[in-house]
Amino acid sequence: MKSRLYINFHQNQKYRPFCGVKPPRGAILWYNIHVPDGDEKNLFMEQPMNYNELSKRQTRFVDALANQFGQSGEYTRQDLIEVCEQSGLYTCPPSWITQDSRRKVSRGIYAVPEAREAVITLSLPNAEQTAAIAPVAPSVQTVPSVPVNANLAASVMGMTGGDRASLIPDRLSTYVAWGHFSSVEKILKAKIFYPTFVTGLSGNGKTTMIEQVCAKLKRECFRVNITKQTDEDDLLGGFRLIDGNTVWQDGPVVSAMRQGGVLLLDEIDLASFNIMCLQPVLEGKGVYLKKINEWVKPAPGFTVLATANTKGKGSDDGRFIGTGVMNEAFLDRFPITLEQEYASRSIEKKILKKAMAALSLNDADFADHLVKWAEIIRKSFDEGAVDEIISTRRLVDITKAYAIFDDKMTAINMAISRFDDDTKEGFMNLYTKVDADASTETEEEEAPVNFPEASRIELTVSFDQKDEVKHRGAKWDKLNKKWHITGETYAKNEDFWNQWKPVVISEEALPCPF
Repeated sequence: MKSRLYINFHQNQKYRPFCGVKPPRGAILWYNIHVPDGDEKNLFMEQPMNYNELSKRQTRFVDALANQFGQSGEYTRQDLIEVCEQSGLYTCPPSWITQDSRRKVSRGIYAVPEAREAVITLSLPNAEQTAAIAPVAPSVQTVPSVPVNANLAASVMGMTGGDRASLIPDRLSTYVAWGHFSSVEKILKAKIFYPTFVTGLSGNGKTTMIEQVCAKLKRECFRVNITKQTDEDDLLGGFRLIDGNTVWQDGPVVSAMRQGGVLLLDEIDLASFNIMCLQPVLEGKGVYLKKINEWVKPAPGFTVLATANTKGKGSDDGRFIGTGVMNEAFLDRFPITLEQEYASRSIEKKILKKAMAALSLNDADFADHLVKWAEIIRKSFDEGAVDEIISTRRLVDITKAYAIFDDKMTAINMAISRFDDDTKEGFMNLYTKVDADASTETEEEEAPVNFPEASRIELTVSFDQKDEVKHRGAKWDKLNKKWHITGETYAKNEDFWNQWKPVVISEEALPCPF
């Protein structure tokens, strides 16, 4: 059973007793009990008008109505008349309220649910108490037995305020969707609570990918950058001193839960044991705010995504100082883990070319050479030959430096200056060689491949990515335990298939044994 909490703190409000209990003066918490079977006729219309869809004149009228008579959602004809006289917006009660049959609660009483901008949905903490309360008619409200603090009620009013549209990330014209983008998109589209752990080396686009999925789907994203100092108050909320008053403010976790948004825990492997307060959140059960005695349950659509440079087991090579071994019980509450590698050569080129275009640069050769240079360094890193790596983010930074200083070598030098002298010198010499020899073996491998339409192309696909390629037309070879496509399928979307490192294994499409 659910209830809705209405907050009203008009000092001059005229109150009448309900159920023999007189509400306290100054601030009131009203509970209206709604039975799931829907037998009762509640204050909420089946198809209410959205507040954001009101005209400017209608919005001003609703605001005036709520300011003068509270946010109960029900108003008498006399209430409407008084607001008309004081605001001057209408000469008589507006017809869009009085002539709408859905709004007529009873004789002379009309429902205006648009006035309830400060409504918080919650589950009653005590289910037995809730069951003991008989279903009430829409015109009847009950008063909770808990004492009400005026400052607390006022603080609750501001917990979910703000411009929700500003929480939706901006879409980047330079962004290239690749890797696990479609997987994350499917998770958020489903609006199923499904915590997801995304891991991978720094600078490979984990956080940006999640933000851009939210931007595409127009989902509110609450990003929290986790550190060793991040504690329960930072995550859930706490009392803050504002203009001399102690006010409760929701933390990003609670705000995301209330709004059904996406909670992004960035660099979660830097967290201390304080993050264990999120365990009930990761179970989808909500969280208890003991400081204000409120149990907050997640709204539909709420889910959690976490990014990390490690898998929660710490950094053995010391590259990610500060990361620690995370609690296994905490990690186990993430159903899946997505491993993000660096983009394929073709994808990374596309990323750099888009970044250059945004900077009014047109140097495809420079982009090609940077990608080849970074690929060689990454292979050397994997083999233990070097201790540093060039990320996709650093390549983009080099293009920005190039746009500023108009010199390629200067841009590269400045981007890698934080490395030790020997590493820096080696990387600079390597780029010089790559730049001087455009016909290297690496270049030949990268040359466009014109696969015959009848050819069979083998793909390198990890287990967690199989749904993504299957959806695009890939087939599974049980004998060889490989995914493959035809040359015709490849030709339709080369950029997409290149990230799976396609290899021609036959000039003719072989029958797939299922």
